[in-house]
Amino acid sequence: MRLTRSLSALGALASAFALATVATIVATGPAQAAGVSYVALGDSYSAGNGAGNYISSSGDCHRSNSAYPALWAAAHGPSSFTFAACSGAVTTDVTNSQLGSLSAATTLVTVTIGGNDAGFSDVITTCVAGSDSTCVNRVNTAENYVRSTLPSRLDAVYNAIRAKAPSARVVVLGYPDLYTLNVFCIGLSATKHQKIDEAADLIDTTTAARAAAHGFVFGDVRGTFHGHELCSGDGYLHDVALPTWESYHPTAVGHSAGYLPVLNADD
Repeated sequence: MRLTRSLSALGALASAFALATVATIVATGPAQAAGVSYVALGDSYSAGNGAGNYISSSGDCHRSNSAYPALWAAAHGPSSFTFAACSGAVTTDVTNSQLGSLSAATTLVTVTIGGNDAGFSDVITTCVAGSDSTCVNRVNTAENYVRSTLPSRLDAVYNAIRAKAPSARVVVLGYPDLYTLNVFCIGLSATKHQKIDEAADLIDTTTAARAAAHGFVFGDVRGTFHGHELCSGDGYLHDVALPTWESYHPTAVGHSAGYLPVLNADD
């Protein structure tokens, strides 16, 4: 999903923490994944928008060496790793352009997808710039889409993954709540905070149900991000940022301490 804030000194600390985390895991991890063929699919939450340390060749996909797929690969040393996730991707982008590396030899697939289908960027823009009622109405529209249309789009992605990688373990990672609720926080109103988190929860529960229906694992990151949302004072996410496409995306620490532990538990 697209949009958040430049990290300055906090960004340097986050990057150092992520690198230290990887270094610690690498010392014990690589032998665990010998023979694993790993393909990482999805949108900007998979690619690593906001994590810095971008792979220059990835262009506008904004893939990061500090994103959870790259961190897992660096820590576990799979025999092959294809990083196909791309910023801004919707479900049809996954099926049309990200599945080329999947095969019968693929043993692990990860994917985070669905937020852009539901209009994440427009929801955030509307809620940042508009009134409470405008925000609530826009989120309601997104939620209607999640209930009525997103399940079949997720099914299409999951069916395509299984058809191309029949033996792979597939881990579908969700999205964190963006805000810690019921605390004083300068910026958006409490009404907007609650409504945005409500939408994130609906996407996660919908995604979890469809993943389970396909025999896939759902990695729920809301637990690892709990207490580290925006307004927590110890956030794993960017607020409004420059460049704007980093806004409302996980920082490097969000990937290393929010996403990676969930993938490690579920891989």
